[in-house]
Formats: sequence, C-alpha cells, structure tokens
Amino acid sequence: MEQRTISAKFETREAENGAPQIFGHYAVYDSPYQVCDGWVETIAPGAFDRALRSGEDIKVLWNHDTNIVLGSTANGTAQLYTDAAGLAGPCDINTKDQAAMDGFARIERGDVTGCSFGFEIARQEESWDEDGTYRTRILEAYPLYEVSPCTFPAYRATSVSARAAEQLEAARHRLAEQKAQKLETWRAEMRARLKGENHGTESPDAAPQH
Repeated sequence: MEQRTISAKFETREAENGAPQIFGHYAVYDSPYQVCDGWVETIAPGAFDRALRSGEDIKVLWNHDTNIVLGSTANGTAQLYTDAAGLAGPCDINTKDQAAMDGFARIERGDVTGCSFGFEIARQEESWDEDGTYRTRILEAYPLYEVSPCTFPAYRATSVSARAAEQLEAARHRLAEQKAQKLETWRAEMRARLKGENHGTESPDAAPQH
C-alpha cells in the first residue's frame, strides 16, 4: 500500500446530528509532493473518481492506525468526495471513543495538520528531469483504503521513506535499462544501415566472374 501525506488545515465543527466533526482535504490535485529526495509527485484531477464510484468502504483512521477508526464511509460516519482542490470530506467523531476524542482535541488545538491517504497506484505517468529528478503523476488511485489525519508527513517516517527510496532506485534501474536498450537498438540500426550502404556502393569489378 502506498501512503502520501500533505500539510493542510483541518476544521473542527459540529455536525447536524450534534456530533463533533472534523473536515479537511486528504489529497490536493496538482500540488508537488516530495515522496523522498529526488522524487516529486503530483495527483491528477479525477484520480479518486473510480474509488469513490466503487462504493467500497473507505476508513478514516488516526495516523494510519487500523486500531483507531474515526469513521467509515460504509456506515455514513464519514463522507468523501472530490472538489476542485482534491479529495475532501467530513468525519463524525464518536464521543464514546476516547482515542477518537483525543485526536479531535489535537486537531482542534492545531497540533495536528497533516492529511494522508493509503492507496494503490492503478495508473500513473513518469518522467525524468535533466537534473535526474524523478517525476510521477498519479492518474488513478485505486483501491483507496483509508484516509488519515497525520502527525508527521509520510516521508518523515523511516519505514515509508526507506520503501520510497527503494522504489526510486528501481525506477532508476528501469531508466538505465531503457537507455541501454535504446542504445543497442540504435547501434543495430546503424550497423544494418552501414551494411546496406556498403552493399549499394560495391564496385562492379568485385562482382563474381562467370
């Protein structure tokens, strides 16, 4: 599962049913995100459309912790949608859940400003800058498993950063292989062309005598 985290401002408010509620953007379109040193990523508008259309349950967790569930789209305690900015939605906080209320209090005071989501990459584009920076653009994030208010950006977490570095190294390896293949293809084309030119300019005196 991939994780991406942005710094954003959560709102705390009261829902229509009187429950304390948090609201924020968990992902922002076309905003450069540093996955790790040397890798910059953006999310294309519409990247979450398939996940939201699927009707599959998406959890709102605290810090990606599956033991602390703040809400769920399946039972309506959380809602997710996309707007011009990105992936957003409110989540009703369970007042009987002390861990959830603790999280609400941290957000309300402004101690936690990170928003994150866990997903798989179904489609993406990739390119390389001249300085070697790897750039990816997520076209489709599916499945979308969960979204989370987060204490720290994902790239600050050791395990996530290490995994991202491994993925970056794999991308560099693929690039090197692609360049080597292109070079070999070019060499083969040049050899074939030169061979053809040599046949075309062969002296008549060199032709076999009958």
